[in-house]
Amino acid sequence: MKNDGKIIFGWCMYDWANSAYITTAVAALLPNYFARAVVGEAGIDIFGLNVSATALWGYMLGTAAFLVFLFAPVLGAIADFSSSKKRFLVSFAYAGSLFATMLYFCKSGDVGFTIVLFIATQVCFVGANVFYDAFLPQIASEDKLDAVSAQGYAFGYVGGSLQFAIALTLVALHEAVGISLTTAARIGMAMTGIWWAGWALLTVKYLKEVKTPYELPEKYRNQPKGVAYLALGIDWTITTAKKVGRFKHLTRFLIAYVIYNDGIHTVTTMATIYGTEELKLSTTALMVTLLLVQVVAIAGALVFSRIATRVGAKRTVMFALVLWSGVVTYGYFIHTATEFFVLGIIVGIVLGGTQALSRSLYGAMIPEAASAEFYGFYSVFSKFSSIWGPVTFGVIKQVTGSARLAIISLMVFFIVGLILLGFVDETKAKAEKLAF
Repeated sequence: MKNDGKIIFGWCMYDWANSAYITTAVAALLPNYFARAVVGEAGIDIFGLNVSATALWGYMLGTAAFLVFLFAPVLGAIADFSSSKKRFLVSFAYAGSLFATMLYFCKSGDVGFTIVLFIATQVCFVGANVFYDAFLPQIASEDKLDAVSAQGYAFGYVGGSLQFAIALTLVALHEAVGISLTTAARIGMAMTGIWWAGWALLTVKYLKEVKTPYELPEKYRNQPKGVAYLALGIDWTITTAKKVGRFKHLTRFLIAYVIYNDGIHTVTTMATIYGTEELKLSTTALMVTLLLVQVVAIAGALVFSRIATRVGAKRTVMFALVLWSGVVTYGYFIHTATEFFVLGIIVGIVLGGTQALSRSLYGAMIPEAASAEFYGFYSVFSKFSSIWGPVTFGVIKQVTGSARLAIISLMVFFIVGLILLGFVDETKAKAEKLAF
């Protein structure tokens, strides 16, 4: 099953499918639409406190990440035991695509409805990725992990870019087709759900799952199946936490990853709203820059994969973190659309490589038989990290009134993550895996 071309294609096509949502809706149209149309420049009053769209967006991202943090490891354990990674992947994918399509119904002033719908979509998007990532060690041999992981991200950037280009064209030509800018934005967001659901059919067709030979332990057999799997998932999660603690270098990597991924996630998810509120850039300037990020990231993921084959995944990620530090430093000083455009090029170069290599580096350190269980933990750490960056960004913006101090503060995440990653020994980590 490993290195099978059709199976890898089916796996990669899911990244092609769901990247439309994260690129067009989350990174581009929704933050801009949320700030300008749903919330407005005046912000909203919550418990007597005026909250800006930027701060509120950060809190929304943090809440969604926290919800995934709660359930991901339990679902991962259940999926490993019941050989149902694909079933969970498809279920979350189609629920998420439905919620994404419903973003069309979010109109001016619908703050509560937009918040609930966005969080529901985001939880489904990330929940599906737990099981998507868990397939990686099962479909690729260890020597192919970096290449296949990068290939998945490359597919995602291509698919996301194509759908985003369609949405951007609709936004740019809204007057020519006789609709308002806000209506064009709503249609563009809804299209991401349709794209997600449609292309995921190829994943349903080609992605195959190896059935594990586990039997339900006797103490769970007299319980209803759903209750038994839930109890088993919780027990396995506790057991996994203990297992992870025995993997010294895997634990070190996860701690480093929590920190530096927090900075990456915050940059990518707050960039549009930063450009909207702080830099006062036009919708067109923002959208074109974000499309550029996706196009450049395709090459970035593949180039960094080749670098990793020569110097190792860990060293390549460390180099990328140095570049990320430069990104937030440059972001603090920019004022114009041209400077934002340059920033997008740099982000595109390092984004794909950092994400793909972090995933494959982790995959090389975990036992294959418990991949969903361990990738559930990977997602937990990923989403745990995704809580604090956006919330911190929102708090600093709320307290100081400026997003510039918020973005420069992200330097800490990259520097600390870089230092901690330096203490991870890949060879020893793989030896710990073999002793599992």
